[in-house]
Amino acid sequence: MNIFYKYSLLWVCSLALVFYLGLQLGKENQPPRPVFQIQDEKPKHLSDPELTKKKFYTTQKSSSTNEIEPLVNQNHPHDFSLPPNLKRIMEGGDMIERMGAYLDALRAMDKGNVYEVVNAFEALPKGYGRHLEMKLLMRSWAEIDPEAALAYADSSLDAKSERRFGISEVLAGWANRDPEGAISWAKANNSSDKPEDNPLLLGVVKGLAENNIDAANKIFRELPQGSAKWQASTFLAQKYSDIGIRKAIEWADQFPKDDPRMRSTILGQLGAKLARQDIEATAKWVESLQDDKASFTVMNNLLTQWVTKDASSAAQWVSKIPEEDKKFEGMKQLTSRWSLSDPIGTAEWLNTFPPSPKMDPVVNEFVNRICTRDPEGAAGWALSITDPTIKQKAVSKAIGAWTRINPEKANAWKTANIP
Repeated sequence: MNIFYKYSLLWVCSLALVFYLGLQLGKENQPPRPVFQIQDEKPKHLSDPELTKKKFYTTQKSSSTNEIEPLVNQNHPHDFSLPPNLKRIMEGGDMIERMGAYLDALRAMDKGNVYEVVNAFEALPKGYGRHLEMKLLMRSWAEIDPEAALAYADSSLDAKSERRFGISEVLAGWANRDPEGAISWAKANNSSDKPEDNPLLLGVVKGLAENNIDAANKIFRELPQGSAKWQASTFLAQKYSDIGIRKAIEWADQFPKDDPRMRSTILGQLGAKLARQDIEATAKWVESLQDDKASFTVMNNLLTQWVTKDASSAAQWVSKIPEEDKKFEGMKQLTSRWSLSDPIGTAEWLNTFPPSPKMDPVVNEFVNRICTRDPEGAAGWALSITDPTIKQKAVSKAIGAWTRINPEKANAWKTANIP
């Protein structure tokens, strides 16, 4: 009996030892589960001591004293805890969940938790896929410390897909609440190859236009010719067109005629936007403009929209324009577009006008548009051109297109019609 108990006790101890070792080995071999953890320190980009040497870097001054106030409270770095569902950003999830959690973090963003929010942003895949999240972060950070946000944008955002947009968003947010500060910073930190062409002011104009479009327009008009002014003009044209067609036309009419290239660009951009809103009002605007490149650009954009909706009405309007240069330029533009969708309707309309030197460019445009689809018809129209040089080129183009399709008929027509 004693021997039985001794062997039984030895067997139980051995079994327990094997079970314990199995548990330990199982834990060691099991892959670790992903665990969300907010970093205690700043992201490596923000904690880099070299960042303090960059011209973008700043600290924040207390409004009541001249002492420098750190962006993060070092004694209590986590006084504010992020929303629990922010963990989903680090662990994945669908787009709606990710954006919802991210927006919660941005709403709660302050000096005490800014780096945790930046950590959440950096957990997202880099590139164009996080463009919206980047813009939201830059806007929110601009409310807390715009210069620190600019430092981060310059040193940490992707140069190809994010940096320029990020800096522009910070400056836009800054200009919303402190225009003078944003303007001063933009002028002091311009590193463009052409100092007079300051791309940083584009962000300032963008921010001001959100609440004070007249102030944004004032800065825009002071910009010298360059890429910054071109980009700002596109943005302001959209803003003024959103306000209303009357206000937009008043803004466009202020552009001086001594800069025809800029005037043509601005009026053309605006005309394209206004034509989508109100064709009749845009047509009246074109009628009020003098014959110049700008008016032709506006009319071109107007007809582009009008032809797709009601080409016959557009043709009637063009036919009644009293100024000859504007009228025949409009006829050429209309023919170029209408002939692509309805060459028969275009031909019937053109037949209501007798041949003349003024009509030559219009007919030549029609020949260019239809020669590949109807080379025989194009050749016949080419013969109606009065200018010998223009006629020869038009006929050659039509015959060339016809020869590629049916060389025998093309040569027979050429023999019968060309001396």
